Amino acid sequence: MSQNQYSEYTYVVVGGGIAGISCIEALKLYTTEPVLLISDSPIVKVVTDVKFYTKIAAGFKVESRNLQHTENTKYIIDKIIAVNSIEHIIYTANHREIKYKKLCMCTGATPKLLDDKDYVIGLRDTHSVGFFQASVCTAKRVLIVGNGGIATDLVYKLNGIEIIWVIRDEHISSHFLDAGAAEFFSNYLNTQQSSDKVIKRFRYSGERTSGAALGPDWHYGAIFGNNDSKNVIIEYKTEIKNISKRDLVRVELTNGKVYECDFVISATGVTPNSNLDVRDGASIDIASDGGIKVDWKMETSLSDIFAAGDVCTVDWTSQHWFQMRLWTQARQMGMYAAKCMHHKHTNETLLQDFCFELFTHVTSFFGFKVILLGLYNAQGLDKKDCELLVRVTNGQEYIKLVLQNGRVVGAMLIGDTDLEEMCENLILNQIDVTNLMDDLLDPNIDIEDFFD
Repeated sequence: MSQNQYSEYTYVVVGGGIAGISCIEALKLYTTEPVLLISDSPIVKVVTDVKFYTKIAAGFKVESRNLQHTENTKYIIDKIIAVNSIEHIIYTANHREIKYKKLCMCTGATPKLLDDKDYVIGLRDTHSVGFFQASVCTAKRVLIVGNGGIATDLVYKLNGIEIIWVIRDEHISSHFLDAGAAEFFSNYLNTQQSSDKVIKRFRYSGERTSGAALGPDWHYGAIFGNNDSKNVIIEYKTEIKNISKRDLVRVELTNGKVYECDFVISATGVTPNSNLDVRDGASIDIASDGGIKVDWKMETSLSDIFAAGDVCTVDWTSQHWFQMRLWTQARQMGMYAAKCMHHKHTNETLLQDFCFELFTHVTSFFGFKVILLGLYNAQGLDKKDCELLVRVTNGQEYIKLVLQNGRVVGAMLIGDTDLEEMCENLILNQIDVTNLMDDLLDPNIDIEDFFD
């Protein structure tokens, strides 16, 4: 293909992760005008099998696909290095100059590595997972640092290995769970996964995919180590002091303990890939967390340049929604950014997408379905003004409702509770449930009958 073929496009999306591909797919629904994807890898992330549990909350799978097999998508394998926001020109590493009318940056984020050594693995993209899977087969002990979703998944999925889990919090998975939910899962830390599961490998080339998050099903079945049994040791309220290696990797913790292991897995968060050289003298506003600031229309401080997914930081607030760098939000933001780009190009009136009315996240921990709604951990609220309703059935479910002034503002639903739709409606409609609080979580009462 000739370079001139890519010289001018109405819409250009940069990044082949969940946000970028979701943006591209949505743009195809809005317009027949030229759309171009710029990806630094031929392997992209495609959302499949979307299942809605409520009007907003959805679970889905993420597949790695080669762009050559993606229909109706014009693309180039290249990397953006600069932009002229006045003349609307993109400059790429392969010396292309591409004119655009609307540009969306979906360049994702990079894992924060503890140390840039080959024995410290940062799990973020399919390339790093491939390296990890090859390494874990011969390992007897690994040390995991981090307390988010990937770290929690690893502790659950790793079999036949000793795990040292280093977290700086007072309980596991604090990024998502409260102390009660963490206690609910404590019995499953040392559970071995069934050995009769088929271990599926990722279908991707060995090329690195910068910034593209793994998605919800990155582990694809059980992962095995080189030990006869599984043992999880958790070091709470501590951090890494020093890492060195001789025969084994030696890790010193700030609590004074020292461990030797085969390798260290770093799952300690990400840094947005927000570096953008603007050659017309302007600058793009960057938030304190390193993300590109976007307004409620997903537009940056530079006109006609939008951003979505992990690379961006929202510069607006919503009553029951807040930003976390999750694959669910990457999909929502990518689709909404496409809508914003199209409406600005066509001068149509834009209304903010309904998904930003309520924070939702569907995932699984330790084999249990987990649905998080609204301010599920009372985020941003004065704890003195909140009431918590909790119901726990060991081995089956953990349910928590967060109430403020007699109204439900958040919910944490673990297990097959069948309460997600009711909780979503209560949060969105802000119904006063003061007189029903004794009945809301009574398993013998069908509370939905009160709202029919």
